Amino acid sequence: MKTRQVAREILDDLAEDDPDAIRSRRDLGRVHRAMGTRTMLLRALREMTASRRDRAPLRVLELGAGDGSLMLGVAQELAPSWPKVELTLLDAQAVVGRDTLARFAQLGWTAVAEVNDVFDWAAGTNDPRLMNRQPARWDLIVSNLFLHHFEDEHLAGLFGAIADRGARFFASEPRRARLALAGSHLVGLLGSNWVTRQDAVSSVRAGFRGQELSALWPDVGRRWHVREYAAGLFSHCFRAEPMDTSHANTV
Repeated sequence: MKTRQVAREILDDLAEDDPDAIRSRRDLGRVHRAMGTRTMLLRALREMTASRRDRAPLRVLELGAGDGSLMLGVAQELAPSWPKVELTLLDAQAVVGRDTLARFAQLGWTAVAEVNDVFDWAAGTNDPRLMNRQPARWDLIVSNLFLHHFEDEHLAGLFGAIADRGARFFASEPRRARLALAGSHLVGLLGSNWVTRQDAVSSVRAGFRGQELSALWPDVGRRWHVREYAAGLFSHCFRAEPMDTSHANTV
């Protein structure tokens, strides 16, 4: 497993209302719990906003948000200390339910679902907000189990857009390691269906280790400070933050 093996996953090609796809998206909740994704995300976001003094709503974008359930769990933990958040859940499929958006609203968060390909987002296309003005900027951009879908050259381009439009970035990904690979073969024990079982193995083979993501991030050491690290038994995390507060937008 020295090099990444990126392959298109089964879930990517299933229709939004396909029963196997619906079941697999539910399975991802169990996978996130097994990987401890919510805990990692909560810790990182709290640390990355510890110095925040701006009273304006925190603007957060999740790339590859799926059905929004992971971020909803995060919001339930953060809402007491983050009462005003403008959240955008971006995904290529329209799978965020109205009830999920309503639950964000009950927490005091303004959440919207944006259906768009992430590279169209990066290029600024299909976005009505870009008419005659600059692209929207975000205090935080996050992604979870998403970056491993893409080859390095595509990630480098995506990172350029994230760096231009976000003040800080955090990602959690599968760790490309023997233990994680062994764990991916056991997701059936969580009650996962055939789609999740096959995609889990593909995800680990396309995962990351070492400083692979740092090598793709622009302006490291000049504009950006990056940190890349193993987390838990199966995860690999990446953080990018500005070298000084002049680049930090409103955070």
